[in-house]
Amino acid sequence: MRRSNRGLHVSATVMAGLFAGASGGAWAQSDPLVGAAAFGDWRADKPGVVRLIRPQDLPRPGATPSTANTPHVVRRPAGAIPKVAAGFKIELFASGLSGPRQMRVAPNGDIFIAETRAGKIRVLRAADGASKADEDQVYASSLNRPFGIAFFPTGNNPQWIYVANTDSIVRFPYRSGDLRAAARPEIVVAELPHGYGHSTRDIVFSNDDKRMLVSVGSAGNDGEGMGSPPGGLQSWSDKHALGASWGDETDRADVLAFDPDGKNQRVFATGIRNCVGLAVHPQTGDVYCSTNERDGMGDNLVPDYVTRVRDGAFYGWPWFYIGSNENPRHATARSDLKGKVSVPDVLIQSHSASMGLAFYNGNAFPTEYRGDGFAAQHGSWNRSRRTGYKIIRVRLRDGVPTGEYEDFVTGFVLSDSEVWGRPVGVAVAHDGALLVSEDGNGTIWRIAPE
Repeated sequence: MRRSNRGLHVSATVMAGLFAGASGGAWAQSDPLVGAAAFGDWRADKPGVVRLIRPQDLPRPGATPSTANTPHVVRRPAGAIPKVAAGFKIELFASGLSGPRQMRVAPNGDIFIAETRAGKIRVLRAADGASKADEDQVYASSLNRPFGIAFFPTGNNPQWIYVANTDSIVRFPYRSGDLRAAARPEIVVAELPHGYGHSTRDIVFSNDDKRMLVSVGSAGNDGEGMGSPPGGLQSWSDKHALGASWGDETDRADVLAFDPDGKNQRVFATGIRNCVGLAVHPQTGDVYCSTNERDGMGDNLVPDYVTRVRDGAFYGWPWFYIGSNENPRHATARSDLKGKVSVPDVLIQSHSASMGLAFYNGNAFPTEYRGDGFAAQHGSWNRSRRTGYKIIRVRLRDGVPTGEYEDFVTGFVLSDSEVWGRPVGVAVAHDGALLVSEDGNGTIWRIAPE
């Protein structure tokens, strides 16, 4: 699990090291960092830096000790502005929000934001090109740790807003322009697996509107306490999806599939420890997960990842990681699964806490960005040298991830111990700008070409 403390002071040493400005510099790195250089930490982060972490470059388990290094979240220093890639500008779009997390943009341009801890969905409205919202309303409240938001049907005239609570899926009738819910929520899925452990639930619909997908993170870090499967391993495996876990982890560390009305639940994909961000590529229709992997195996294990998620695929948790690398904590427990583990597309620095994910479908950015992904990295707690705390660009070529990712927004870390921003949500605004939420100081940032 990812944890944070929320101390609120700014040291003199931090003030001395504030950012020089919004631009990340005029250079761009053409060759990716590979091998040991690709792991790095926050000090090496800079817009334009590209990394390629390959499965063959992973260290052995326990190559470094597991470290608890919880960030000290401080108030955003006056004038602090994140750094962005050359050719872009960044502006403070909204502040004073209550832990803004996942964001989704309605077809008319309204921006819906989950304020998870407050149990609210907030909506902001801004004219195209505006750097501030001119409408700010609470759309719905009294929800149970809401995170995922989706509009249905997925075209230009949705009739419903779906919200993924930590324990259920509900929906509100919707007409374009609604700033407040028109009725009480209707229950679509009465109960999702919940309790202790990872609490975020994201939700998306397939491009053909036939399938509702919901991500459910694991209860524990690494399959602790699962015990033996009821009826024995062979019986369990015969009756459940490939790699399906049991006990307290039943239907967890999974992506679940439903009809849009919540019926016909089944397991879509397994072994994904915590798919915090779900997204569907607008052109290819591929389903993607932005995933937090497990802790406690050292600074550079296990990589977080962004990947296409295939129907029926198994991604390893808890018995394997990044293909058929066996987890030493579960040695030989599931030798039957060796060789059946899907390898993720894009490996990210371990413990980055990859969260919200969006694909660029606007027209404001240069054409080479169209179809690429942007993923928020909430930031590490289980690493000796801090990593994450940034927005990365996930590169695709002809609709397929290349495995590389590029630092796009950095500058949320102030020192080895202090940070002011923890990115969570990413969304493409109606005018093509990129919006980024961070829950450390309750702000949203707007990135657009200069």
